[in-house]
Amino acid sequence: MTSRTKRTIWSVLAVIIVAIVGFAVYYFSSIYNQLDNLHKEGANSPFKNVKQVDQVRTPDPPKWEGTDPVNILLMGVDGRGIQKGEVPRSDSMMVVSLDPVKKKIHLFSILRDTYVDIPGYDKNRINTAITHGPNTAMKAAGDLLGIPVQYYVYTDFQGFIKLVDAVGGIDLEVEKDMHYTSNADKHEYDINLKKGMQHLGGKEALQYVRFRHDAMSDFSRSGRQRAFLEAIAQKMQSTTSIANLPSILQQVNPFIDTNLSVNDMWRLANVGYQSNFAGSEQVPPMKLLGEENVGGAQVLTVRDPEELKKYVQDIFNNPPVQTQEQNKDQNKTKQPDSASSSKTDKASFTGGSKTSSDAAATQSTTKTGQKEL
Repeated sequence: MTSRTKRTIWSVLAVIIVAIVGFAVYYFSSIYNQLDNLHKEGANSPFKNVKQVDQVRTPDPPKWEGTDPVNILLMGVDGRGIQKGEVPRSDSMMVVSLDPVKKKIHLFSILRDTYVDIPGYDKNRINTAITHGPNTAMKAAGDLLGIPVQYYVYTDFQGFIKLVDAVGGIDLEVEKDMHYTSNADKHEYDINLKKGMQHLGGKEALQYVRFRHDAMSDFSRSGRQRAFLEAIAQKMQSTTSIANLPSILQQVNPFIDTNLSVNDMWRLANVGYQSNFAGSEQVPPMKLLGEENVGGAQVLTVRDPEELKKYVQDIFNNPPVQTQEQNKDQNKTKQPDSASSSKTDKASFTGGSKTSSDAAATQSTTKTGQKEL
């Protein structure tokens, strides 16, 4: 090999190395900038009109030190029909709990009509807590579950649609025909899905997680939301999504607000990467659900708040044992298969098997007459 050939090879390698380094710098700087902009300040904050009052009435949550379990409140809101500057109620509320020691992730979906003490305010449905600000919402969710909630992530319908479209949609089995129309929003959010395996874009996915016009109402909907969140998390771990992460973040950034710092996100990402998904549950569970009429409206109550906190701790310490068939299904698609889909109105969306008395309670609690959101 001549010296000229060697110089040519080294020149080519140098160009390749510079290109790789340049791409890496661009990639990570783009991600950093997008993550840093997820936390909205001042006029850009969706809570600009309530934040000061929120912080006075409800102090900031405890800081996460990195070794103890961390809990994140995920809130999806429906902003239809609200005035500028108003904060809409939560359409869905979930708490993701990560344990960096046990390397486990748990997901809890909170029924939005659960009647609780709103810190600094009167008792109300828990989905109203966010209208007073994120600190109040985190405290209300934490008090219900008996755990500290350190962080929140807040988005609306458009943010959900953008996220699903940005990752290329989701393939899943729609367990039944789903149909609902509404003149209130000029049919923009009508629901029309057919039973069977489908590829859902953002708008179709929103229809799937919002549908509640079946025998189980919000109970089955909360189960669909948990299952769909697992599917999104799985899709985000794919090589394609990781490569497109700067673009994905850019598309969803305007619709998301959080109190997570970039450093917090990196630490959480590291914990999440090393952890296994341990399961998802409905809160409150069927056995602790009650029903009460407050001001002429039906709400869901917790029969024994202390027993609910114990229920949550039992899940952390002794998670339900899954059958081999359940493990096979979860590893295969992270979605209910055709067999489990036929059980949509049973245990798959209530965090466990259901007795006949639970079923009777379900029929009672679904007759709340709540307006579709």
